[in-house]
Amino acid sequence: MASTIDLLDFDRFQRGEHHEMFRRLRAENRVSWHENPDGKGFWNLVKHADVVEANRDSERFSSEVGGVSILDPEEIASSRGSFNDTRGVMMLTMDPPKHTRYRLLVNKGFTPRMIGLLEQYLRHRSTVIVDNIIERGSCDFVEDLASELPLQAIADIMGVPQEDRKLLFQWSNAMIGADDPEYGEGNQAMEASAALYMYVNQLAQERKRDPRDDIVTKLINAEVEGDRMSELEFDMFMLLLTVAGNETTRNTTSWGMYALMQHPEQYASLRDHLDDDTYFKRGIEEILRWASPVLHFRRTAMTETSVGGQDIAEGDKVVLWYISANRDEEVFADPFRFDVERSPNEHIAFGGGGVHYCLGANLARMELNLIFKEILERIPDMRLAGEPQMLRSNFIGGIKHMPVAFTPSTRVEREPAAVG
Repeated sequence: MASTIDLLDFDRFQRGEHHEMFRRLRAENRVSWHENPDGKGFWNLVKHADVVEANRDSERFSSEVGGVSILDPEEIASSRGSFNDTRGVMMLTMDPPKHTRYRLLVNKGFTPRMIGLLEQYLRHRSTVIVDNIIERGSCDFVEDLASELPLQAIADIMGVPQEDRKLLFQWSNAMIGADDPEYGEGNQAMEASAALYMYVNQLAQERKRDPRDDIVTKLINAEVEGDRMSELEFDMFMLLLTVAGNETTRNTTSWGMYALMQHPEQYASLRDHLDDDTYFKRGIEEILRWASPVLHFRRTAMTETSVGGQDIAEGDKVVLWYISANRDEEVFADPFRFDVERSPNEHIAFGGGGVHYCLGANLARMELNLIFKEILERIPDMRLAGEPQMLRSNFIGGIKHMPVAFTPSTRVEREPAAVG
């Protein structure tokens, strides 16, 4: 691989240079080999069709055998990362039939009724979140706006008291940001994981004594064909829920607002169509494509195979770059144009289908719809007040801080929606 392309250089991702590296790979070498000086090399899938093909074929491309990180667990220092070696005990790192059984258990906590009830609460909370900053005329968009709705939603789903939601924020930052100086000093990732496990196990003990209508109660009591979730599986799912339910939607919201502020005509157009559900949903899908907060997942080839005309040996690492697939010139016309009217929009921000399609996709779409409608309706002139600070990572496309300013306005006092 050309020396100018290094997908293990976190600084290049933090500076936004990865888009040009992927553009070159899509044009010149759709399935390329990448050496790793400190471990085993890996294949990169950067085209939409190739990523979808591998994502949907868990028999050829395993999540469990090697995990989902580019580096094998033994190649990662013990203090780094939250998914170091969760193979076979976290849904993200399981293959069928184990994954199928596990997902049946977990689905009991994500029923349409539960999501519908949650939406009534979150609609009110979106208003309160904007209320909390609207008189100030400025804020850190990430911490004050983007993080709040997914945090409050995940807290409700998990049965975590709202006053503890910032703990989830801190723990997930430490686990995902292990390679970023702001979050990754010392053993913060391992300490955060341990703290989360202790917290959720205490929650589980409380729910055994005092059952409630939350996912902890459902999971500790759920059975499929006589199987119950083990304590380790429970811990791993709660870790996944904390990170995936918080980091992904928060970063999608941040990237979406950043794009809207950079393209004021798109900001105005989306604001002009607040009552047009079809138009607005189209805008949310473009925000999802643009953000693609999970940059990649890794798979392991289970047999000798080929993708995009390239032979791949059994046991080889194969990395699926969603961020590249969502800017594939063969699928998206002018893919580096942010266009809230884009249609069709076959993005794979939630994965390319198959067994690992994102469990929380509908919840994320609902949250994005609620918070963007609230922001756009009440803040017509949000603008950058300083440069955003990007996460140093090649796994999560994150914005850590984004100072914004706007014309101050008045709070809206509304009562929470009644829930039956």
